Amino acid sequence: MSNSADIHKRRSVAVARGVSSMLASYVDHAENGTLTDVDGREWIDLAAGIAVTNVGNSSPKVVAAVQRQVERFTHTCFMIAPYEAYVAVCEQLNALTPGAFEKRSALFNSGAEAVENAVKIARHATGRRAVVVFDHAYHGRTNLTMALTAKDMPYKHGFGPFAGEIYRVPMSYPFRDGRSGPDAAALSINTIEKQVGADQVAAVLVEPIQGEGGFVVPAEGFLPSLSDWARANGALYVADEIQTGFCRTGDWFASTHEGVEPDLVTTAKGIAGGLPLAGVTGRAELMDAVHPGGLGGTYGGNPIACAAALATIETMQDLDLAAAARRIESVMLPRLRELQQQYPFIGDVRGRGAMLALEIVVPETETPWGPTPDPARTAQIQRQAHEAGLLLLTCGTYSNVIRFLPPLVMDDATLHRALDLLASSLAALE
Repeated sequence: MSNSADIHKRRSVAVARGVSSMLASYVDHAENGTLTDVDGREWIDLAAGIAVTNVGNSSPKVVAAVQRQVERFTHTCFMIAPYEAYVAVCEQLNALTPGAFEKRSALFNSGAEAVENAVKIARHATGRRAVVVFDHAYHGRTNLTMALTAKDMPYKHGFGPFAGEIYRVPMSYPFRDGRSGPDAAALSINTIEKQVGADQVAAVLVEPIQGEGGFVVPAEGFLPSLSDWARANGALYVADEIQTGFCRTGDWFASTHEGVEPDLVTTAKGIAGGLPLAGVTGRAELMDAVHPGGLGGTYGGNPIACAAALATIETMQDLDLAAAARRIESVMLPRLRELQQQYPFIGDVRGRGAMLALEIVVPETETPWGPTPDPARTAQIQRQAHEAGLLLLTCGTYSNVIRFLPPLVMDDATLHRALDLLASSLAALE
């Protein structure tokens, strides 16, 4: 078997430079809470493939379902020769996403593709063109979703021009703006009404907890206020639940925490145990407004991915992984807050369920946009953790947030071991 150094040499002449990796090691196998590289080195995994392997890697029911489906058929294209698994996944999405109203779903390949199709549906159903998004948002890397995404480097830099009729407004960011949810929403709504026009808006697109933008949890009342405004003004409220969905925040979907019922919900990441699948689910009359043939794609709802999704959802139900996410929060949050008391550069501890974060700042300094971000120290913490055997991700508009996304099946002992490694990594930088 090749070692990581040899594979890395091959990569340098085979893989495009624009595709970067956080580690220079190459994975051989993974379990519920760990990754092991081809050299035998192990990391505790607090990334979960960016919130994808919520049920763990190679979850038994997912493996069995995929094996059965591979033996039967691998692809027909649902638009040509349909199959039951696609219908069954849509039934599950209709039942699980927030809202007691009648729903329909359509399946795609990636989160970005789901978001693009949600915009298509919103524009078609409303006859309007303007799409409202928020500061710090991340929605994908395609042309349209780059326009929806806030951060320039590395996602947008040099790739324009981008799609039009996209309008960005302020986000509720309690650590930096200090506003209540209703006050922050009033500012956003005023911006929409004055700069876009309420009667022009097809969709208000928002992550219930922002992902790449910094795990920003909006103040209570922000999301319901936006949803109420959208409904009152004929716009669709679209929840991007791609990172927050499938039990990650302690409920099946993060919108539920404040009782918000989106008109459309986009899903991906945790939906299929690591296989590529995405969906748009929404009010039946909106989803059915699009003419036959207007939605689809060659691989959307691939039968193998659908089999994996059904097994993933069954696993989440059997193991009550929403409760597991709440348990993870109960283990991690007290330890993270202890570290915040110990280290002044930890400006904020935030998140919900198994979607938690530390915002790293320069102590006792301010900028016009709040406490001074410290991306250099953030990168140091990440590097030190990797050397210690702990896989961490960073994020945030200012590249100063450490985010934690453990698989929801990770046990308490492994979580405590991970937090011990985090504590020793912080101590090593003093």
